[in-house]
Order: sequence, then C-alpha cells, then structure tokens
Amino acid sequence: QVQLVESGGGLVQAGGSLRLSCATSGRTGSTYAMGWFRQAPGKEREFVAAISRIGISTYYSDSVKGRFTISRDNAKNTVYLQLTSLKPEDTAVYYCAAGRNVGSARPNEYDYWGQGTQVTVSS
Repeated sequence: QVQLVESGGGLVQAGGSLRLSCATSGRTGSTYAMGWFRQAPGKEREFVAAISRIGISTYYSDSVKGRFTISRDNAKNTVYLQLTSLKPEDTAVYYCAAGRNVGSARPNEYDYWGQGTQVTVSS
C-alpha cells in the first residue's frame, strides 16, 4: 500500500509562487511514476505535470508549461511541484498521484492518490 500526503498549499497573490510537496510512504522510492493533478470547483480533475521514476523525464500541460516545475527526491520519498507566476485560474485543489505509466495525463491510470492541498490565487 502507498500513502501520499500533500502539503504546501495556501493563499497567494497573482504572480506569486508556492512549492507543493508530496510525501510518500510504503513501496515508493523509484517504483512509481508520479503526477500532479488539480481540480477546481465544478470542473473535472485536470492533469498538471508528471515525472518518470528516476526523474529523467518530465511532462506538463500546456497551461502550466514554463511556470511550474515537477521534481522528485527518491531518497526522501518526496515529489515537488514548484508553482511560479501564479494566476487566479490556477486556483484549485492540487493532488499528487502514483502510477505505473510514465507521463500519463489520465487520472484513471494512477493507482494511488493523496488527499489534496488547496491553492488559492487572488487577483
């Protein structure tokens, strides 16, 4: 069993930055590809970024490319999402997920999910 716990969300002004963390426990390390998704009220869960098992390959949605950076530290069993140049439309609950398919943008291809952390960007 894998447990994922996100942290680092909060309220920030437009143009600001945040760093989200996803601490993993259980059989993690380099076993799983990792992804970040987000869900705004009334909207479907949306792919944000993904990273391969040892962090060589990264993938981003067009809406965050160039502003967000995903990384991982397998020694610490932690995945990060650095958010910069934040916009009000980035407001959502951000979830990390662990899965077998590297770089997948499909939520149903991830096996484990965290509880989410709220990011609110004010204009």
